[in-house]
Amino acid sequence: MMTSSSIEINNLLDNATIAARALLKEVGVEKFTSPDFHSGKLQHIVLFRFKKNVTEAERREVTKQFLELAKTSKRPDGQSVIVSIETGSQNSGENAGMDMDQGYIVTFNSEGDRNYYVGRPLVNDPAFFDAAHEQFKSFAGTFLEKAIVFDFKVANE
Repeated sequence: MMTSSSIEINNLLDNATIAARALLKEVGVEKFTSPDFHSGKLQHIVLFRFKKNVTEAERREVTKQFLELAKTSKRPDGQSVIVSIETGSQNSGENAGMDMDQGYIVTFNSEGDRNYYVGRPLVNDPAFFDAAHEQFKSFAGTFLEKAIVFDFKVANE
C-alpha cells in the first residue's frame, strides 16, 4: 500500500501481484477499475506498524484520515468506492501480530472498486485511481515503519 522510502517494503512480487498485473494487461485499465469488474464482496486488510517516535495524537490523526476515506474515496461521477472501513488496535495474546499496531478492514463491492481505490503502484493513470487514497498514502507514509496488505474475495457470500 505505502510506497514511501521511509517504511519497510517488500521488493519481491508475490503471486497475487503478478496475477493482478497480468490481468490488468489483459483487460485494460478501464475495465480493471470499473465498478462491475469481478463483482462480489471483497475485504482489504491493512495493518500498520507506526514508527517508534510517532505520538498518540499522530496515530489518532492517521486513523481519522483513514476512516474519512469511506466518505471521500469517490469516482469522478461521485460514486463511492468503499462500502465500509473498520479499525482497531492490536490486542491479540497469540504472539503472532508481527509488532503491528493498528488494523483496518476496508470492504468493497467489487475488485474493480478495490483496484480503483488502490491505484499506484498497480494503476498509474490518475484518471483511473482514487486521488483521496493517493493523498492519504503520502500523508500516512511519513508515520509508518511498515504496512501489510492482504485482500480476499469473501468466499461465503
